[in-house]
Amino acid sequence: MTAELVRMEHISKMFGRVQALEDVSLTIREREIVGLVGDNGAGKSTLIKILSGALKASGGEIFFKDNPVKLSDTWDAIELGIETIYQDSALVPQLSIIRNLFLGREPVTGPRFLNRMDKGRMERETRKLLKEVGLTKELDPNTPITALSGGERQSIAIARAMFFQADLIILDEPTNNLGVEETQGVLRFIRNARDAGVSCIFITHNIYHVFQVVDRIVILRRGKKICEVNPKKTTIEEVEKVITGITDTVPESALA
Repeated sequence: MTAELVRMEHISKMFGRVQALEDVSLTIREREIVGLVGDNGAGKSTLIKILSGALKASGGEIFFKDNPVKLSDTWDAIELGIETIYQDSALVPQLSIIRNLFLGREPVTGPRFLNRMDKGRMERETRKLLKEVGLTKELDPNTPITALSGGERQSIAIARAMFFQADLIILDEPTNNLGVEETQGVLRFIRNARDAGVSCIFITHNIYHVFQVVDRIVILRRGKKICEVNPKKTTIEEVEKVITGITDTVPESALA
């Protein structure tokens, strides 16, 4: 079993009088893909926003590589090695593909004090990354984000995380609005990330996609963690029954 990368202990989150998360604990190990599933309102996005620094928990603790951490904002998470791709892509529409990919972390050429962007490298890396995420359409790296489809925008966000390889990449509904080829590119990226030593949290409503790539499935319902299952020892139908509340568990042999 690989070493522990992230541990979230007894996480809770209140929005006024509404409890979005209640006593949720989650562990992610090195080189592991964890599928986080649940119906709308289950608390999936709230949990990963806490881990990515976008929200502060009302209670609980977070450990990264066995060290307790305080995540005041998203840059705290990025500096630790946690990259997050939200379903709205978080891109700047007015900027080009290439500027979005390297935004805030542009490589420079020549003396550092001149701070001149290495545009040649940026363009080469951009073309390479677009192919890796399954975009066979020849896109000019200088194309503004506003000219792209929803699926293309999501692929750009995936490509950005691929370049700045983190210890943990969180993908929130990354296959939304994607075509078949683009979807397969995303799933291939997740597998390749694990092979390269990167861990992933994969959040999606598409259970079929989860079963294709994850090592472990964590099921949330109404802000609580119901159970963790091994996808190799259970079925899509059994997981769907837990998600919808028909049952609270799967056969004991399927528990992770």
